[in-house]
Amino acid sequence: MSIGSSPLITLALNDKPQPRRHATHRSQLPPPSGRRHYGIVPEESFKRTLSLEQKRTERSRKPFLLMLLEGEKLFQPDRRQRALQSTLSSLSNSARETDVTGWFRENSVVGVIFTEVGSPDASTFPGAILERVVAALRQNLNSEEVDSIDITLHVFPDKWDEKKPGPPARLDLYPDLREQKGFRRVGLVLKRMFDVGGSLITLILLSPLLALIAALIKLTSKGPVFFRQTRVGQYGKNFTFLKFRTMYARNNSSIHEDYIRRFISGKAYLNEGEPGQSPVYKLVGDPRVTRVGRFLRRSSLDELPQLLNVLTGEMSLVGPRPPIPYECDVYELWHRRRVLEAKPGITGLWQVNGRSKTTFDDMVRLDLRYARSWSLWLDIKILLKTPQAVLFGEGAY
Repeated sequence: MSIGSSPLITLALNDKPQPRRHATHRSQLPPPSGRRHYGIVPEESFKRTLSLEQKRTERSRKPFLLMLLEGEKLFQPDRRQRALQSTLSSLSNSARETDVTGWFRENSVVGVIFTEVGSPDASTFPGAILERVVAALRQNLNSEEVDSIDITLHVFPDKWDEKKPGPPARLDLYPDLREQKGFRRVGLVLKRMFDVGGSLITLILLSPLLALIAALIKLTSKGPVFFRQTRVGQYGKNFTFLKFRTMYARNNSSIHEDYIRRFISGKAYLNEGEPGQSPVYKLVGDPRVTRVGRFLRRSSLDELPQLLNVLTGEMSLVGPRPPIPYECDVYELWHRRRVLEAKPGITGLWQVNGRSKTTFDDMVRLDLRYARSWSLWLDIKILLKTPQAVLFGEGAY
C-alpha cells in the first residue's frame, strides 16, 4: 500500500495564455525582517509548519491544500525583489489569515498552505483557488514571467494505494521523513550491518535449539514447522513473515480478526470482566494454540525464525512489529506512520515497555517515539532489555 498517492493537480501557466491586464490594486507587503523576505516565511520554518499540518490532518481528518509555485528563473537575484513582491501580492488576495506562505525551496519554489479546507469544499476548493491565483498572477506579472511559473496542488491527507506499495511518491513533500533519511544515512548503513551480523551470529549459536523446537512441533501436531503469513513492511510493502507454528493447522483466523478490530478501535480488552486484574490487550486462552505453541509463545521462542527476515532485509532486529493487512484496513490515518517511519523489527520499545499491557494507540506512540529518536545506541539498549522481558514473560500469551 502506497502512502504517497495524494490527489495532484499540475498546471503550467503557459498552457492557458491570456492577455495581460493591468493591476488595479496591489496589497501592501510587510518589510523584510531578519531572514524573512517581503513577508514570506523562511524555508526551515515553512517546512516545519508543513510537517505539523500533515500530522494534524491525519488526526482530525480535515484536509488541507499545499500549493507550490515553482519559478526558479523568476526568482533570480536580479529580478527577485519585484517578482516576489508581485507574486506575494497575487497570493494575498486568495490566502486567508490562517494560511501560511513561505519558501518551500529557498529562492526557487514558493509554497502556500491553505489550512483546514472543509470536507464539503475539499473537491471544489483546489480548482477554485487555482483559478483565482492564476487570474491574480496575470494581473501582477507580465506574460513572460507568468509563463515561467509552474503550479502544483497537493491535497492532504494522502490515501493508501494497496496496488502500488512504496514510499511517498514525492518524499520532499514530507520534510520530517526526508530529514530523517538524509541525516541518518550513515546510521542506517551501520544499523543494517548490525542487523546482518547480529542475526547471523544468533542463528548459528541457537541452531541446536532451533532444531529441537522444530522436532517438538513436528512430533506433537500435524502441519509445517514454520508459520508463514503476509505482513506489511515499511512503506506498505508486503512480505512473507516467518514464525514457528504455534497453532493447529488449518485454523480459522476470524477470531483474531475480530479481536484486532476491537483492539485498534479501543472498544475492548480480553479480561475486561475479571475483577482486580490489569487489562490485557492480547488474545488469551486462544483454542487454536497447541501445548508446545503455548510454551513457545510464552517464552517468545516462536519469533526466532524472523532472524531470516532480518537477513533478507525485510525486517530489522529492532523496530515496530509488522502488521497484518487486515489490521491496516482499520488503521486511523495517523497509525500508518508506524509503517512509514521505520522498518519493522523483532523487538522494540513496545516489547520492553508494557507489551500486551498497553493500548493500541499507546503502542503506536511508542513506535513513533522510537522512529523519531532512533540511534544505534537505542537499538543496543532495547536488545539488552529484551531477554529480561522474555525471561519474565511479561505480557506474553
